[in-house]
Amino acid sequence: MKKGTKIALIVVVILLVLIVGCVSSISGSYNSMVELDEGVKSQWAQVENQYQRRYDLIPNLVSTVKGYASHESEVFTNIADARSKAGGVVQMSDELLEDEAAFQRFQQAQDELGSALQRLLVVTENYPELKADQNFLALQDELEGTENRIATERKRYNDVVSNYNSTIRKFPKVFLANIFGFRPKAYFTATSEAQTAPKVEF
Repeated sequence: MKKGTKIALIVVVILLVLIVGCVSSISGSYNSMVELDEGVKSQWAQVENQYQRRYDLIPNLVSTVKGYASHESEVFTNIADARSKAGGVVQMSDELLEDEAAFQRFQQAQDELGSALQRLLVVTENYPELKADQNFLALQDELEGTENRIATERKRYNDVVSNYNSTIRKFPKVFLANIFGFRPKAYFTATSEAQTAPKVEF
């Protein structure tokens, strides 16, 4: 074999090794971003499940309270309005996670529903016979459990989003993320009520 042919063959082999190495690195990076993206979507589904569970509990809770406190119409109207708003945004598409404004609207609707439920539970304090009703107590326990699950799933969601967002922003994956369309996901944030200290009245 001629010397020129050997050199050409070596160059071709080196180029093939480099190409295979680049393709392998790119596919590995792409696959890891896909896995993280799917992890975000999976955790988002868990958040939605808990919001749906809360949404489904509300009619039973309201009808039980109405039996004892039928004249608290303003509270019931607020809950109905908040539930109606939240109902339109319980099941959202994956695009919501990449649209900060839409995500904030979703969070606001869910926070308003949570606030309305808290007001309902405050009203029930005025009705000792309601607080003794076994059906109400069971529903209240379920609702409290659901609120705890919502908080847990939101934290888990923020954790997986943090991992995903930091991965797609790191060099050199940031270039691949832009090429393949991986976009940062939105976080849950504290409600505006959580930002101000509560008033304590004696």
